[in-house]
Amino acid sequence: MSTDEIRLAERCINTIRFLSIDAIQQAKSGHPGLPMGAAATAYTLWTKHLKHNPANPKWPDRDRFVLSAGHGSMLLYSLLHLTGYDLSLDDIKAFRQWESKTPGHPEYGITPGVEVTTGPLGQGISNAVGMAVAEAYLAARYNRPDHEIMNHFTYVIASDGDLMEGVASEACSLAGHLGLGKLIVLFDDNRISLAGSTHLTFTEDVVGRFLSYKWDVHIVDDGNDIVEINRALTNARAELDRPSIIAVRTMIGYGSPNKQDTYNSHGSPLGPEEVGATKENLGWPNEPEFIVPDEVLDHMRNALGAGEKLESEWQKLFEDYRENYSQLAADFERVMVGRLPDNWDTSFPQFEPDPKGQATRKASETVMQYLATVLPEFIGGSADLNPSCFTWLKGYGDFQIPGTVPEDSQGAVGSRWDYGGRNIHYGVREHAMGAISGGMALHGGIIPYTGTFLTFSDYMRPPMRLAALMGIRVMYVFTHDSIGLGEDGPTHQPVEQIMSLRNVPELVVIRPCDSAEVVEAWRMALLNSHGPTALVLTRQGVPDLDRSTYAPASGLQKGGYILWESSDNKPDVILIGTGSELHMTLGAGRKLAEEGVNVRVVSLPSWEIFDRQPDDYRERVLPSSVTTRVAVEAGIKLGWEHYVGLDGAVIGMDSFGASAPSPVLYEKFGITVENVVRTARDLVSRATGK
Repeated sequence: MSTDEIRLAERCINTIRFLSIDAIQQAKSGHPGLPMGAAATAYTLWTKHLKHNPANPKWPDRDRFVLSAGHGSMLLYSLLHLTGYDLSLDDIKAFRQWESKTPGHPEYGITPGVEVTTGPLGQGISNAVGMAVAEAYLAARYNRPDHEIMNHFTYVIASDGDLMEGVASEACSLAGHLGLGKLIVLFDDNRISLAGSTHLTFTEDVVGRFLSYKWDVHIVDDGNDIVEINRALTNARAELDRPSIIAVRTMIGYGSPNKQDTYNSHGSPLGPEEVGATKENLGWPNEPEFIVPDEVLDHMRNALGAGEKLESEWQKLFEDYRENYSQLAADFERVMVGRLPDNWDTSFPQFEPDPKGQATRKASETVMQYLATVLPEFIGGSADLNPSCFTWLKGYGDFQIPGTVPEDSQGAVGSRWDYGGRNIHYGVREHAMGAISGGMALHGGIIPYTGTFLTFSDYMRPPMRLAALMGIRVMYVFTHDSIGLGEDGPTHQPVEQIMSLRNVPELVVIRPCDSAEVVEAWRMALLNSHGPTALVLTRQGVPDLDRSTYAPASGLQKGGYILWESSDNKPDVILIGTGSELHMTLGAGRKLAEEGVNVRVVSLPSWEIFDRQPDDYRERVLPSSVTTRVAVEAGIKLGWEHYVGLDGAVIGMDSFGASAPSPVLYEKFGITVENVVRTARDLVSRATGK
């Protein structure tokens, strides 16, 4: 680089630093250390390697950039503003303020150019693995010789804290196994965390760890050496058989005379005096604030012209692709906008009435095989539980590197072991599975699903919460949903999990009672394009109801519905059930009816969908005039007062489960037809005085 080029680069890097410092100081909160230390790394990536078009943040073949260390959000906001995204200087000045486009941590859907909501450390880098998986699958499915319409990298800036989190270890281990060569992580190796030096807790050989993960590893000793950073990025881009990590040795709070290389610059504004001292130290004017030199803006805004050119070239390539592969092109455009194909749900499997029935997990498996035929974007897997969760797509191959799958592998064996396979083997990595699935959904073109036991949803909760926060379509399939799984005992029997999931805003939870409701549950999950869905399924068999006698399962589309009632008269009692317990609820209702009690049985598989219905519909199903209600569910009782009120009762769990056959457990814990009948009878007697 010439002297003038180096001087201009330094001006740009300092502009990034001081926009960040000034915004954080004005907000009186934030994390200046990372933007100051990592500015040169980010500048090099964004000006020399990142393929993007600031005028169109949704261009399908753009590189994805993930700031996993989301506390350093001002680094990203500064880059977005300078390169020409729809983020003004006034937006920068409104950092961390109400309804601003620059929240404290990056939020997907709020700020143009932000690919993912980051903040909880370890999540962003794990999401990025999912983005790389999506790129690889879509490339395998849609690319043709001389028509590589999907060909981009996923870049990450990750911190020491990111790499301490277990989810990052899980995800990066899998990424190395899968050989995701278009994933490049820039490790901001500043060796400082919020509470002090990382030597307090983190003295492992990070480089050695990633070598053991089968990653390509590079080291840059000086985080301000843009020539070496550029060289490392160039070499990493050339390694397409392994993901790459570049450990860049930076100084947190670079340029601050008194806080550089200390935890004092990590999570608090520098303070007015230290801001002035830092500006003086780096030769930057102290007044006014938020300076963007014209030469810097001109140079950084070159991204607009370059991006327009890159996207235009891609559009020409795609038009030629459309002429040669019209059906593939139409399908690619459809999946990238998240639109379901026409008539996708017209041939769902139908299930005959059967008193013996089957487990709802088994019915779900049947539905998933159908969905695989109509939704090529539908891919996923389980955390080493395919034989138990039945979350495989038979005959669609495994997402693997050729030659990495052992001969005795079990599961869905297709004709190929490559990135075109649709079954992802996550291993025993529930946390990473959740985060990777979120990244796949964020990339676009994929409807991901996961599979594990309901009790292990606790391992996945952080990425599920983030998926709900971002409003992205992910399918979480949870089986073994209650004490009904039996002999495995309380470690595997979920008690509090389903109620806990219901407490996550924007997460739709559905617990179907039979195979017909499973069909409708999947339908609703796929129609829920603005958020994730948890499908909660049984291990044990449950009857498949005769829907000519009972209400159609399409009632699930409203979250809850009147399944059966003993007369047209006002009910004396309303019994509410979900999942496997709906059947004992129905049995209790019939016994009460034989005693002359007017009974209504309500199936309530999804609270979230039901609560979104109009008031008049909810009033028809659960009339406010009938306060004598009994809810039945083999989970924790707390929360059911939402529907049964103070005058009702809940039959459920007050403790953990136990190891025994499921019929024994239901009897011992009092979740029986007899107990429902007795409880309802007592409530009716109390209400009527009879």
